[in-house]
Amino acid sequence: MTPLTRSRSGATLAGRPPRVSHAPSVRANAWEDVADLSASLGVPLDEWQETVLQAAMGERSDGRWAARIVGVSTPRQNGKSQLIVARALAGVLLFDEKTIICSAHQTDTAREVFQRLLDIIDENPSLSRRVESVMKAINREHIRFTSGHTIKIKARSISGSRGFSSDCLLLDEAQILGRPAWSSILPTMSARENPQAWLLGTPPTPQDDGEVFAQLRDQGVTGSGSRMAYLEWSADEGDDIDSVATWAKANPAYGYRISREAIEAERASMTDDQFAMERLGMWAGAMNHGVIPGPSWKTQADDRSVAVERFALGVECGPDLTWASVSLAGQRADGDWHFELDDDQHTRGRGVAWLVPHLEATVAANPQIRAVVVDVAGPIAALLEQRNGRWFFKGSWVEVTPVKVAELGAGCSRVLDGIVTGWLWHIGQPQFTSAALAAGKRALGDTGMWVWSRKTAESDITPIQAGTLALIGAQQTKVRKPGRAGAGRSGGRRRAVVL
Repeated sequence: MTPLTRSRSGATLAGRPPRVSHAPSVRANAWEDVADLSASLGVPLDEWQETVLQAAMGERSDGRWAARIVGVSTPRQNGKSQLIVARALAGVLLFDEKTIICSAHQTDTAREVFQRLLDIIDENPSLSRRVESVMKAINREHIRFTSGHTIKIKARSISGSRGFSSDCLLLDEAQILGRPAWSSILPTMSARENPQAWLLGTPPTPQDDGEVFAQLRDQGVTGSGSRMAYLEWSADEGDDIDSVATWAKANPAYGYRISREAIEAERASMTDDQFAMERLGMWAGAMNHGVIPGPSWKTQADDRSVAVERFALGVECGPDLTWASVSLAGQRADGDWHFELDDDQHTRGRGVAWLVPHLEATVAANPQIRAVVVDVAGPIAALLEQRNGRWFFKGSWVEVTPVKVAELGAGCSRVLDGIVTGWLWHIGQPQFTSAALAAGKRALGDTGMWVWSRKTAESDITPIQAGTLALIGAQQTKVRKPGRAGAGRSGGRRRAVVL
């Protein structure tokens, strides 16, 4: 495997090497010629782009490309299009490749490369004089040079695999390259004397036909592809997906093409799995598991565990009010803490129509409950109203205790600490367990704090969110009791709450 660690100046490349790199052994390498050409045209390449060229542009003793196929997997917006442009122009100006095709699945992506080529031509009179004609009709875009060389632009969603015979094929959005299209393209390249195909993309989503790109990656990861090169920038399994260091590791253009503010905005709007795939370049199977370690959660399961005092309820709804959960927390006789899901069949039904009647009945039957805790900034706000500066469920006498953002962040951290260090117990309920192990975490800006987030759009983590709110209420020193004025008190007796 060829080392990929030197820059054009001979200095060691800094900071962000690919997590996966595989390239065949070579006798010579033309990568510096490509980088010099691009720089001379006013488009200097990033170090990570030069690293890709080092892997891709190696030559055998017979002068042919050592890598017939080149795979590149990086998160979006790191500069793959610029790399495609540099390789296309080098094919025309340096390598005597008669036909170069730049392709993407969607027309907009394909035309982005076309426009970048036109901009470079316009800005370089010496290059412009070598252009014979330009065609701008949709999916017939091409640039023909006076030497007879041609760069063509194609959108696969329109043309399928027709007309893909070329000396150099540059396929963007490779995660959407279907097997039928690839099977049709390969034979057209076999007739060429020294062809090279590039597949550049991001990890396929479950909805993408990503078999071709995934197979290429497998060969790159295992080192089993003798005539291929593969490079991948991504986070490792187990990396903290909220760490800025992880963001920089997975995005080789972090800090100049991609800003921290842009990534923070993406993080706030994506589930853990979406963020890991789209921004951290992590393929399915390499995603972080939930924040709560499975073995620790299992260790803290005790079906005899019970709270005997300091009872509180936590209530949470899903983002579309399809699901809601009520959880209980309190202190055990030995001083440890306990939480559990109110898993009555009504609480696990769809929708929220059952929620307020259920809470009224539960609080009325259990005057020892010291608080019903909610996150008024969350989806449950749709079910709440304010009266004289206090929060209640709409049309109900059940008063709730709102939590502040800092309290919620601290509560999530306490739940994790309690499970890992052994002072927080549960009774092993399947639905509670599923929610706890599926929960990821979402950073709260620059505070260093975090809250639970869904790893996938389908996961329901309201049970662990409700459990966290309940624990916050149970551990608070001062709370407003949720019962009606004049409701009975427990008289200091220790007794279980009936859910």
